[in-house]
Amino acid sequence: MTAPCITVIGSVNLDLVAHCPKLPEPGETILGGTFAISPGGKGGNQALAARLLGANVDFIACIGADDHGVAATRLLRGAGVNMNYCRIDETHPTGVALIAVSDDGENQIVVAPGANAALKADDVPGEISSALIGQLEIPVPALAAAVEHCTGFKVLNLAPAQALPDALLAQADLLIVNETEAAYYGQEKLLSFNKRVALTLGSDGAVMFHEGREVARAHPPKVDVLDTVGAGDAFVAAITLALLEGRCDQAALEFACAVGALATTKSGAQTGLADRAGVDALMNEGAVR
Repeated sequence: MTAPCITVIGSVNLDLVAHCPKLPEPGETILGGTFAISPGGKGGNQALAARLLGANVDFIACIGADDHGVAATRLLRGAGVNMNYCRIDETHPTGVALIAVSDDGENQIVVAPGANAALKADDVPGEISSALIGQLEIPVPALAAAVEHCTGFKVLNLAPAQALPDALLAQADLLIVNETEAAYYGQEKLLSFNKRVALTLGSDGAVMFHEGREVARAHPPKVDVLDTVGAGDAFVAAITLALLEGRCDQAALEFACAVGALATTKSGAQTGLADRAGVDALMNEGAVR
């Protein structure tokens, strides 16, 4: 099978991650944590996940001219993601995410976008013939330009939730939201576009809707959860790839749930991503019904 081609437009961050016994309440200080630095950003995570699963990936992003930018793109470059559409910005630092992860795998994230906020519509190539994945950690005009220039399958991961023109939502072939994002936009509104909508439900799996009706529902395999950071991005890349490979909605959803689950078994948004061999091995064991 020829490898699918996917263009990802999105954010690049360096993640500063503190693991702690529990997430702090407002005004509370938690001691006893461990600290790690790793590449992240929803765009970078989805680009790397798609590449590790077997896609040929072009990446459109804006990165600061600093050491953080080098560290944040190390795994992407090493995996063979095409970075020719990534602009180095001399005036803004690379984006940084401050992440707290509790012992039960839950997380809190604060993002300082830096150069991500400087991504412009002019940074987008005039024609995108591959599939497209976009998210909302970059300026909407840049995302809208990518959607407008894309002639392939268009996927919008509506995270983090923010107001968007209906015309932009209507151009997507697949909308992906979690429960919080679905509540923000209104599930009825999302379904009204009569396109595919994937709703992720955390440990309960995910549901796929098509033309306003439920067409698939899947549960993830049981795994030992260490860190949920990046699991949603792994799901986005996986379901896009699976649909491009011609899988039916049910099979695509099962594949994506398995990929998302495996991403929770290791630390780090990108260092925890699974490759195709690992996912296939899990699914061949019959862990996904």
